[in-house]
Amino acid sequence: MPKRDMQIFPVSEKNSLRHWTKIINPLRVVFNFILIQITRYSPSLELKCILYRILGMKVGKNVSPGLMCMVDIFFPQYISIGENTILGYNSTILCHEFLIDEYRLGRVVIGSRVMIGANATILPGVTIGDGAVIGAGSLVDKDVEPYTFVAGVPIKKIKDLQVSSLEQAEENDDKDD
Repeated sequence: MPKRDMQIFPVSEKNSLRHWTKIINPLRVVFNFILIQITRYSPSLELKCILYRILGMKVGKNVSPGLMCMVDIFFPQYISIGENTILGYNSTILCHEFLIDEYRLGRVVIGSRVMIGANATILPGVTIGDGAVIGAGSLVDKDVEPYTFVAGVPIKKIKDLQVSSLEQAEENDDKDD
């Protein structure tokens, strides 16, 4: 399996989760928690995207986060989401992992026109290419190539997807600019 793009920080005593207050300011975590809880329950897609941007996330135009979508509470600023992407109901995007002897941090980059199914979990250090589809309930533990359908725990490639005529037209418009 390809390695995820993460920074690894060893800890020498106890377990790494016991060190979280040394890693990030607890007041910042409280602020993040409040905004994330509002986004989880809000029916307004525009409000969710505005609050995500306040958290430091890079969010493209027309992103649609589903109800109960959960983003990383410690490092939401490590998340980037491209235009016209849908995040399914109760999907989770993580940028940190606390293990016994170490903690890990990694950016999550989600391309444009990506569909993430309900209850999918995206692990830190993962890049999901443009036009990819993530099946419901999947665990994304490695990069996903553009225009690929993946599913499962952990994910496996199901099939390649074709670029739609709308996406081809958008790509041609970008080249003209």
